[in-house]
Amino acid sequence: MPATAAEEHGAHGGHKLIAKGDKCVRDTDEMRRNHMKILKHQRDETMYKGIRTTQDSLKNCIGCHVNPKTNSVASSKEDFCMGCHTYAAVKVDCFECHSSKPKAVSSVAPPPLAGVANTPVGKSIVEGRK
Repeated sequence: MPATAAEEHGAHGGHKLIAKGDKCVRDTDEMRRNHMKILKHQRDETMYKGIRTTQDSLKNCIGCHVNPKTNSVASSKEDFCMGCHTYAAVKVDCFECHSSKPKAVSSVAPPPLAGVANTPVGKSIVEGRK
């Protein structure tokens, strides 16, 4: 008989982990322990240094782990992020600013970045959009 809920249901409380790919961009145990550090590092690289990569981007995490029933990673306890975070009683604050749903692909060009387009970082962002 399992001694704890974690032993009975696994580290994620029995929550079925949704993913489109065959494997994550990093080891599962590493992601369980360190995903917030990885996402914060990616944020800092993007926001403060203007370096945009896709491996550890929140957008790619959402695109891979979106629940097809809700089209979200954080709108119900069945969704990827909320399943583990609810079980662990940890608040998910990523989606106070970011969308928890993948964005539809659009053929329309995004609007110019008002006020930052003429800065070095703004120019690199605008160039990266082309």
